Amino acid sequence: MGRGAFELGIACQVFGLDRSDEGLPTYDFAVAGARSGPVPTTSGFPVLVEHGLDRLASADLVVVPAWPTLDAPIDPDLLEALRSAARRGARVISVCSGAFALAQAGLLDGRRAATHWQFAELLSRHYPRVDVQHDVLYVEDGPFLTSAGAAAGIDACLHVVRREHGATTANAVARRMVVPAHRAGGQAQYVEMPVPAPAQAGLAHVLDWAAAHLDEPLRVDDLAGRASMSGRTFARRFRAQAGTTPKRWLLDQRLQLAERLLESTDLTVDAVAHRCGFGSPDTLRHHFARRRGISPAAHRLAFRVAERAGPQEPEGKIQEKSAETPQRGDDGGARARRHGGNPSRSGP
Repeated sequence: MGRGAFELGIACQVFGLDRSDEGLPTYDFAVAGARSGPVPTTSGFPVLVEHGLDRLASADLVVVPAWPTLDAPIDPDLLEALRSAARRGARVISVCSGAFALAQAGLLDGRRAATHWQFAELLSRHYPRVDVQHDVLYVEDGPFLTSAGAAAGIDACLHVVRREHGATTANAVARRMVVPAHRAGGQAQYVEMPVPAPAQAGLAHVLDWAAAHLDEPLRVDDLAGRASMSGRTFARRFRAQAGTTPKRWLLDQRLQLAERLLESTDLTVDAVAHRCGFGSPDTLRHHFARRRGISPAAHRLAFRVAERAGPQEPEGKIQEKSAETPQRGDDGGARARRHGGNPSRSGP
């Protein structure tokens, strides 16, 4: 059976292209698998795999793309390579059905995980010790980041770029890829109305206005009023169109703005909190730590240290690999390895 070319291409696009001419991080990237040689894809063309599983031995990030056969045994050498990488402290990402490889390796036992909505029930049945999140784009639980199907893998990979290099760099990579800079992991996989009906066209204007007034104490009823809707109707149509709630969208917008201000200005944490509409620095710290896993001050310090060190500093470069999920008897799979340029961190 062929491998998912699109899902593999996501890792190649985010981590495999040299964008150093724009001052963006560069990575030591490789495609590898249990066996070298041509590997068929579901798109009808093969991928030439030049590296074996030994490439995982020094990777700081392993990306496992999708593959079509979900209930077949996976090559035990690959499973052990994934376990070894996790034991060593590497971050492991799966895209779409790649979560089945992580689950079969036992890496997701007792952890939250996501996969394509079509396969969520199957993942739950086969691996009852995994807490499958059925309707989210991606889930980060410890060193493991699992994403839903297809394009959700882009969101997950950009999330890693954002973690390692900050919002400005992630936004620049997203701009090169012509994709949204950030979609929160908790956003629903299935958006009921991806193309707004004419009656809903006013929502875009309302959201643009809200994004320009984040320093104000915005309420859902305020946004509903600008859309000439009741609060309940606005919330329902917002969820159908955007795949998330108005409150969560506002929080995500405020956190993104806070990240940019912390990275690019000398505003105090108190000033950032008020500029972003959090009201107090304690509220900003609470939400920042809950959603980003770090304090605002620590976030700023990390990226200020990175700027002083410069992008070519050898220490602290991150190495990442992406691993296809070959099964027993397959000719091979694909994965990639990279080095990134955030000298303030030892790796994901």
